[in-house]
Amino acid sequence: MAPLPEAAAERLAKPRGLWIDRNRPIAFTFDGRGYRGYGGDTVTSALWAAGVKIVSRSFKYHRPRGTLSAAGHDANSLVQIGAEANVAADLRRIEDGLEVEAQNVFGSLAHDRAQLLDKLGRFLPVGFYYKAFYRPKGAWKRWEGAIRRMAGLGRVVTAASHGYFDKQYLWADVAVVGGGPAGLAAALEAAAGGAEVILIDENPHLGGALSYARFDAEGRRAGSERARLVEEVAARDNIRVLTDAVCNGWFADHFLAVLRGNRMFKLRAKAVVMATGSWEQPLVFRNNDLPGIMYGSAAQRLISRYGVRPGQRAVIATANADGYAAALDLMAAGTEIACIAEMGPELPRHELARAVRERAIPVRPGATVAEAFPAPHLNGVEAARVAAIAGRGRTRAGGETFACDTIVTSVGWQGAANLAWHAGATSHYDEGSAMFHISGLPHGMHAAGSVAGTFALERVLEEGRAAGWAAARDAGCERGRRPAVGNDRGAAGQNHPWPIFEHPKGRDFVDFDEDLQVHDLENAVAEGYAHIELMKRFSTCGMGPSQGRHSWLNAVRLNAHANGIAIEEAGLTTQRPPYAAEKIGLLAGRGFEPRRLTAMHHRHLEAGAVMMPAGLWLRPEHYGGRGLDAAARLAAVHEEARNVRQNVGLIDVSTLGGLELRGPDAATMMERMYTWAYRKQQVGRARYTLMTDMTGIVTDDGVACRLHDRHFYVTATTSGVDGVYREMLFWNAQWRLRVDVTHVTGAWAGVNLAGPKSRQVLARLTDQDLSAAAFPYMGVREAKVAGIPCRLLRVGFVGELGFEIHCPCHSGEALWDALMAAGAEAGIRPFGVECQRLLRLEKGHIIVSQDTDGLTSPLEADMEWALAKKRPFFIGKRSIDLRRGHARRKLVGFEVDQASLAAGGTLPQECHLVIRDGEIEGRVTSCSYSPTLDKTIGLAFVAAERAAVGESFQVRVGADGPRRADAVAMVDCRVVALPFYDPDNARQEL
Repeated sequence: MAPLPEAAAERLAKPRGLWIDRNRPIAFTFDGRGYRGYGGDTVTSALWAAGVKIVSRSFKYHRPRGTLSAAGHDANSLVQIGAEANVAADLRRIEDGLEVEAQNVFGSLAHDRAQLLDKLGRFLPVGFYYKAFYRPKGAWKRWEGAIRRMAGLGRVVTAASHGYFDKQYLWADVAVVGGGPAGLAAALEAAAGGAEVILIDENPHLGGALSYARFDAEGRRAGSERARLVEEVAARDNIRVLTDAVCNGWFADHFLAVLRGNRMFKLRAKAVVMATGSWEQPLVFRNNDLPGIMYGSAAQRLISRYGVRPGQRAVIATANADGYAAALDLMAAGTEIACIAEMGPELPRHELARAVRERAIPVRPGATVAEAFPAPHLNGVEAARVAAIAGRGRTRAGGETFACDTIVTSVGWQGAANLAWHAGATSHYDEGSAMFHISGLPHGMHAAGSVAGTFALERVLEEGRAAGWAAARDAGCERGRRPAVGNDRGAAGQNHPWPIFEHPKGRDFVDFDEDLQVHDLENAVAEGYAHIELMKRFSTCGMGPSQGRHSWLNAVRLNAHANGIAIEEAGLTTQRPPYAAEKIGLLAGRGFEPRRLTAMHHRHLEAGAVMMPAGLWLRPEHYGGRGLDAAARLAAVHEEARNVRQNVGLIDVSTLGGLELRGPDAATMMERMYTWAYRKQQVGRARYTLMTDMTGIVTDDGVACRLHDRHFYVTATTSGVDGVYREMLFWNAQWRLRVDVTHVTGAWAGVNLAGPKSRQVLARLTDQDLSAAAFPYMGVREAKVAGIPCRLLRVGFVGELGFEIHCPCHSGEALWDALMAAGAEAGIRPFGVECQRLLRLEKGHIIVSQDTDGLTSPLEADMEWALAKKRPFFIGKRSIDLRRGHARRKLVGFEVDQASLAAGGTLPQECHLVIRDGEIEGRVTSCSYSPTLDKTIGLAFVAAERAAVGESFQVRVGADGPRRADAVAMVDCRVVALPFYDPDNARQEL
C-alpha cells in the first residue's frame, strides 16, 4: 500500500509523538480505503494525520463530525469495528488489518443522504418523539420500521461470538484512580508510607496532562515532571500499575469495578485517592460542531502524543491560560494562528500570554468566536467570525472574519467526579471559579488535582502527596507528617462563567451526542419540564454515549437561566455507575462453557449415540444414530425402553453428583440438610434424599448411602450438585459441625444396570451375594466387579430390578466393557437419557427442576412421605409446616384421552397449559407415549381441589392437521394413581 501524501503533510517530526512508534508502520482501512499509521496511533490520530477529519455523523441531523476531545469524551468519534459497535476512535489503537467503518451513515460518510434532516430541524423540535407518529390510530406501524433504521448508532451483529471475558479479584491498601500528576504524587506518597498501592489510569501511558499540556512558556516542565514521577513509580515494588484501565464504579466499602480490555477487576481497597482529572467544556456558538473545531486539550493531545498537526490555520477562543498554551503548541507545530479571541475584558498578564504576544499573534480582548462558516456540505471549517461580547450570552453584530480550517476553544473545565458521586458526595456551584466542587466524601476517599478544583501544577502535586499520605493513614500505614499544601489552587480564571452564545439561526449545540441546541433546552423548560432531572429526560440532554461530560455544565446554566434561579439551586442530575460504557460481555462474565466427558464417552460414540448436554456434561440422548427424523428417533427410544423392561439395559450415570460426608457429625449434617431421617440409617443401606431451601422449596434430590457410622456417600442431580455443595459449605460455616464435605463427582464413574436379567449379568463379574435376601432393595455394598473396586447400590429409578455401580473414574470404560461383554447373551443394550426419562415417568418418579419449579414445595409435589415430621429442624421445615393445608396446586399423574388426540389435538408437551374456564390453572411437566402401557401418560400441576384420582382436566395444545400454525386444540386428561407401572414395586424388589 503506497503512503498517502496527506500523512506526510500533517505528521510532525520528533520529539512530538510521545506515544507512537515510528519504526512500526501499521496498515488499516476506513470505509474500505487503506491508510497507514504507526504503532500507538489511535484511529483518530492516524486518520487526522492522513487528512481525514470526518469520522462520524451526528445522531439526529446526520451532520458531519470530527474529534472534539481526542480523548473519547464525546460521541463524535464513535465508529464500527467488525461486530463491535460504538468504538471510540479517539481511544482505539490501530492494528494491522483493522477494518474500521463509519456508523450512523446513509450513503457515504462525506455525502450522507440523511443530512436532509438538518434542513428539516424546525419540524423535529425537542421532545417530538413523545408527540409524533401516534396519530391517526395505527400510524406507528407505518413509522416503526423507518425509525428503528434511523435509531441507534452502530450496528448490532447478532451472529457475533461471545468472545473471551473474565474477571480477577484484587486487594490494595490504597487505590489511586488517575495517573496524572496528582495520581502519581499520591501513589508515591502512599507507597512511601508503607501502603500497598494500585495505580489505575485509562491511558496506555502514565502522565495524564503532563503528556500533552504546557505549564510554562518554554514547554519543558511537563516533560521533566512526567519523566521524574514515572521513573519513581516504576522503582517502587509496592506500586502496581494498571494502564488502559477504567475505574467504572465505586461501591460500598471502597469496592471498585475496573475494566481493562475484556477483563473486569473487582478491587477492594482500604482507601481510595480520586485523581481523575477534569473534562474540558465546549464553547457554544453557531456551527460549533463542525469537523475541525476542538478543545485546546484535543489539539495538544494530537500534537504531543501522536505527532499530528491539527490544522493549517487556526482561530482560538479562550478564557484561561490554557488557550495560550495551546496557541504556543500549535505555532510550534507549524499551524498559523489567525487570531486569538480573549473572552476576558483585558489582555492577561501571565507568562503564556506574554509569550504569545511576543510572537505578534493578533489578540482580541473582550471577544469570542460567534460563528463558524462551514465548508461545502458542512465538511469542515472555512472561516470564523470573531465578535465583541456585548453581555452575558450576547455578541455585537459584525466583527472580523478570519479564514481558517481549525477553531480551538479553551473556555473551562469540570471535574471528572463520577466516583465521588457514586460514593454519595455532594456538589456545590462556586460562582468565583464558575464550576461545581465536590464535598462530603466518605471516610477513606480523598480527591486531588483538577477533580478537586485545583489547577496550579505545584498545588496539584502537593495536593496529590497530601491525599496519598491521608489514604495510607486510613489504611493503617502511619509514617511521616502530612505534606503541606499551598493556598493557590489556580481555579480562579479557569472557567468562563457563561460560554454560551445563542444564535438566531440556531445550530448552537450544547449536547453533541443528541444534537441539542440552546433553544431545545429553553423550550423543554417552557413546556413544563423545569426541574433539571425532568429537562434531562425530556430533552435527552446528557443521556447519550458521553453521559453529559461536555454538556451538563452548560445545560445546568441554561436551566437556571430559564427558571430564573441560581445555578447552585438548579443543581446536578444524579450520577450512577457505570462511569463509561461497558461491554455486555464483561457483565456476562467469563466466556467459559466447559464440556465434560464421562469415562465411557467414546464407547457411546462407537455405539452410535447422539449426545446431548446435561449440565456441563455430554450424555447419550439415544443410540439410534444421527440424522433420524422425529418418528425414527422416537422408535429408537421405545426400542431401548422395551429392552430394559424385557431383558437388561446399561446407562452411564457418571454425571450424577457425588458428595462424601465424613466425621462424627456426618449424620447430624445429613438431618439438617435433608428432609428425611438419617441418624438411625443402617450402615449398608441407602435412603432417598430431598433437599429444600429456607422457604421450603424443593431444590434437589438423590440417594444417601451409609458406608460407616461416620461416612455417607450422597448422590445429587447432575445440574444441582454444585449448588448443593455450596449450601453444605455455607451452612457448616455457621454450624461448625465436625464433618468434612468433599465434592467427588469427577472422581467416580457410574452405570445403572437395569432390567429383569440384570442380576444374572452382574453375577458373572462379582463374588458379592446378589440375592434379594443378602442384597435387598435400597441396599449398599462395596465389592469388586470385573476386578474393579466398586460401590453397588440397589436402586430402581427406572422401575426395574437394578444395580447402580460406582467405580473410580479411571476404570469407568473398563467396567462398561466388562458389563457389555457379560450381558451379551442376555441381550444387553445401552440406553440413553430419553429412555431413562420415559421409564422413570412410567414409574412416577419426578425429576427436580423439570417436574418442580422455583415455587414447588414437597406438599405440592406429593412428597410428604419424604418429610421427617418428628424432627425439630431441617432447612425449610418451618416454612413447609406453615404451608400445610394451603397448597393451591398439586402434582398429579394423568392419562390422555385418545379420542381427544384423534379429534385433532397433538401430544401434550412440557409447559403446555392446563386450562379451566378459559383461565390458566396449571401446566404439564412431563408427558410421553408409553409403549409398555400403550397409552399417553404424564405429570402436571392442577388445582388442589381437582387432584383426586378420577378428576378430569384439559390441556391446551397445538392443533394437528392443515390448520393455522397458531391454532390450538384442547386435549382431555384424567387424573390417575401413581405409579403408572408396577404399583406394588414387585419388579424392582425381586
